[in-house]
Amino acid sequence: MGIFDFIKGQLLEVIEWTDDSRDTISFRFPDDDKAIKNGAQLIVRESQVAQFVYLGEFGDTFGPGKHSLVTENIPVLTKLKSWKYGFESPFKVDIYYVTTRLFTGNKWGTSNPIMLRDQDFGIVRARAFGTYDFKVTDPKLFLKEVAGSDHNFRLDEFAETMRSRIVSIFSDALATSAVPVLDVATRYSELGEALLPLINPLTSAKYGIEIASFIVENVSVPPEVEAAIDKRSSMAAIGNLNDFVKYQMAKGFETGGGAGAAGMASELAVGFGIAQQMMQQGMATAPPTPPVAGGPAVAAAAASAAAAVPTVDLLGVADVAKALGVSDADVMAVIEAGELKAKKIGSTYRVTRAALDSYLAS
Repeated sequence: MGIFDFIKGQLLEVIEWTDDSRDTISFRFPDDDKAIKNGAQLIVRESQVAQFVYLGEFGDTFGPGKHSLVTENIPVLTKLKSWKYGFESPFKVDIYYVTTRLFTGNKWGTSNPIMLRDQDFGIVRARAFGTYDFKVTDPKLFLKEVAGSDHNFRLDEFAETMRSRIVSIFSDALATSAVPVLDVATRYSELGEALLPLINPLTSAKYGIEIASFIVENVSVPPEVEAAIDKRSSMAAIGNLNDFVKYQMAKGFETGGGAGAAGMASELAVGFGIAQQMMQQGMATAPPTPPVAGGPAVAAAAASAAAAVPTVDLLGVADVAKALGVSDADVMAVIEAGELKAKKIGSTYRVTRAALDSYLAS
């Protein structure tokens, strides 16, 4: 081998990179310690950008096409190397190819619950996950902040690097948007679109990437918040709780809430309570008591049940439920809705006789 062949073998004449992996974001061209000759051909394919780096400083950037490396094409590098008379001798430089196409279907998720301030529930903890699509828009910033000097920066490395950053940005954007938890849990597609204008300025400024689509697949809240949401949905479906409780009472009279004399007696006791309330409202006469099937024994049981209805001023939830002929849960729903006034003492509620009478009169 002659001396000229040896020298020629130490110079790069054609620089190109063919990506057949479909998951490489940036790739450092392997120069094998060779120098680049004057007039060498740089080939950059579609969805690629070639970035020159000289001694840790960013040089020229080349988009798709075929470029001849001459003085006119590398003004930044010419300045960095202080070539006073232009580029004539071979030189060494690091060349990074950055893929600029869209990378789709990348997963994100919160490893720990994020704290949100909600207008309905106060401070709540939420977990979220979904997918996003992105592309590199600023190769220099991306290489500086994300890929670094990695020879072959792949998508799996990016996922690990960016997952926490994306979640952090998502948390900040969600807090800024002040979207209620009830809306977060029911409007995923709209939420993703609404967050994009908040997320993209941050990712572009910090990492040189643009999020093309941000999809929220699920947002979960603690069980107690889910229970509150379910209860609110049930209350909305029921409508007027006052009418609902009265309807339940009427159904109890129609179908018979209990078996035998005891069940009929409890119904009659509720009837006596309602009759007493009607008399307190100023009605001249109470409605006639319906005949009791079963004879004197049943009538006596009914009278005993009526006497068993508490007459004290303070009633518990169970007492109110018994007086109204409904479940404890129905009474709690009316109390929480504010339709039946009650006082919480410790972990239990107490209802005055006057409050119960006022509720029945409404």
